[in-house]
Amino acid sequence: MSKIWSDQRKFEIWLEIEVLACEAMAELCQIPKEDAAEIRKRARFSILKILEIERRTNHDVIAFLENVAESVGPASRWIHQGLTSSDILDTTLAVQLNDSCQILLDDLEALRRVIADQARRYKMTPMIGRSHGVHAEPITFGLKLVLMYDEFGRAIERLTQTRERTRVGKISGAVGTHAHIDPKIERAVCERLGLKPATLSTQIVQRDRHAEFMTTLAVIASSIDRWATESEDRAGGMREARIKTRDAFDADRAARPSRRIHDHSGRDRIEHRSLGHGTSPSPTD
Repeated sequence: MSKIWSDQRKFEIWLEIEVLACEAMAELCQIPKEDAAEIRKRARFSILKILEIERRTNHDVIAFLENVAESVGPASRWIHQGLTSSDILDTTLAVQLNDSCQILLDDLEALRRVIADQARRYKMTPMIGRSHGVHAEPITFGLKLVLMYDEFGRAIERLTQTRERTRVGKISGAVGTHAHIDPKIERAVCERLGLKPATLSTQIVQRDRHAEFMTTLAVIASSIDRWATESEDRAGGMREARIKTRDAFDADRAARPSRRIHDHSGRDRIEHRSLGHGTSPSPTD
């Protein structure tokens, strides 16, 4: 996951978008094919050099383009033709979100496999049920695990649906009008990147897509927090039943709150950002 969101990977995607756009233009005979081949062959970037240029230009995409042009030579005149910075930024974000979704979905599927195995193992293991925080009718531990399995199945369903709405790129130029770039280029670039072209866009891909993604993560984080808290409560109850002395009981209770705070803080950070706040709350909030 950290590799997906690294500067190295970000600039790799930027470069691929620019090169793919040039190749699509060449296919439409808008630029010489030999120049597109030269761009593909020679285009390189240096993160240190980009950062150095950005200190002068105060613009990350211009700094990137200047650096790439140095490696390409005269054919670089076609790079970024008809595009705007948000074409690169938002399409890159879509690639990163799409790749991140795959990791998250793989993890959720792996989690459900483990839960399913444990649910079968403890299918007939009795435990007390709870209602309003007090003991109720007996259930089985397997039933509890099946509930967890079902909940994370809905998490997979939500994330899969959200992925389709965030897997959207934009190569439509300034304010999204396609005034200086053919929509065929947008379709070609997005297809090569595993994306869909935005139905409509302005200067940017519309942000409700990203808001939905963050909200979905917040719901998944809440599910993880819910089961972590419940597991801690159940395990704590079993441990406390075995404790023979008051001193050991007090030590056990003192040790557990910090773990709970950690579980809650991870959920809270995601939920806080899903509401559009720029900073995360304190773990002790």
